[in-house]
Amino acid sequence: MERGHRGGAHSSTAAVQATNDDAATSKLSCVNKGYIKDDYVHLFVRKQIRRAPIINRGYYARWAVLRKLLLQFLNTRTDERKQILSLGAGFDTTYFQLLDEGIPPHLYVELDFKEVTSKKAAIIEHYSQLREKLGPDASISREKGEVASSNYKLLPIDIRDVQKLDDMINITQLDPCLPTFIIAECVLIYLDPASTRSIVGWAASKFSTAIFFLYEQINPDDAFGEQMIKNLESRGCALLGINATPTLVSKERLFIDQGWQRSVAWDMLRIYDEFIDIEERRRIERLELFDEFEEWHMMQEHYCVVYGINDHKGLFDNFGFPKD
Repeated sequence: MERGHRGGAHSSTAAVQATNDDAATSKLSCVNKGYIKDDYVHLFVRKQIRRAPIINRGYYARWAVLRKLLLQFLNTRTDERKQILSLGAGFDTTYFQLLDEGIPPHLYVELDFKEVTSKKAAIIEHYSQLREKLGPDASISREKGEVASSNYKLLPIDIRDVQKLDDMINITQLDPCLPTFIIAECVLIYLDPASTRSIVGWAASKFSTAIFFLYEQINPDDAFGEQMIKNLESRGCALLGINATPTLVSKERLFIDQGWQRSVAWDMLRIYDEFIDIEERRRIERLELFDEFEEWHMMQEHYCVVYGINDHKGLFDNFGFPKD
């Protein structure tokens, strides 16, 4: 099955799904080296691989910016129930981490292709340390790729189908009026631009108090960007959306044009230098010998975080990156 094509580039659904395995492997490499804490990711990785220091640091930065923004969201008006919706969630374990920390949202919903959710459901069912956290009333179907408990839902959905996203709200009992944090890490960039616009616009119209967090690639037109795209295309993972939003300004405009009230985009180099806590940077920079500074700067300038904000309830005046 193909996600589509643009400019002669094809994106294989199976190949894109395989990037989920790569992400879990990279996360485990970070855990093993002491960059981050995750007591569950090892359950989702078949073969451990030690990543290079530059990959470990890059994955740490990705994890750290999402975590810091997510905690900002959860700590905003703590008496208000909150929801998290993860699009293309893969083998992410954030729900179980938040549960251990005593700060889970009222509802955590994960969506992905059935091939991914079936594997995840099977792993959750197999390991008691995951299964028991969902409570005695949880239902798990590896055949359907579904998990349902009172506070956690995993569903197989092709997110390009906006009607199915609408149906999902009723199935999962997401409340469009509650503050909602939507996550899409390296997901929408693999879709054709029309699908991305539809998803971003759908979310803007559905959730009146929400953050939509994107982590993905930018700057395809310089030498590093061209090589990045070639490497991904050789694996069947064409970035079908990158030419529609190649810059930080165009990423912000995507959200504004689709109905979000505000939008902010920073590249990962700026995020690492100006947003990730300096004590944390000092800690992780002592973990491994690191001398790839030129490549590090180039790599981080080709990834970004952009978030859209809808703030009907007035919760998010102080949310996000420092104001310029």
